Amino acid sequence: MDPYKAKEFEEYGKMWIPLVNKLGGTHHGYFLPHEGANHIAYALFTFPSLAAYEEYRAKMALDEECQIAYKFAEDTKCILSYERSFMRPVFK
Repeated sequence: MDPYKAKEFEEYGKMWIPLVNKLGGTHHGYFLPHEGANHIAYALFTFPSLAAYEEYRAKMALDEECQIAYKFAEDTKCILSYERSFMRPVFK
């Protein structure tokens, strides 16, 4: 994220939380910089399966609210780069 546009990035993140939930995932929130590196933020969300995530990606490409969120990020330039990682949780 652009550290000079933290407010815009937070607004962008708040747009996506209900969208991920609406499209079949569970959003666990955004984690924005507080101390240390000021340009790294994390979004954590889960889907029941890889197939469900792929369905989300297809729906997201057609969803009007998602396109509005993408345009907001593009217009404000609050995102410097994306890096995606896929992980599996271990709770016990």
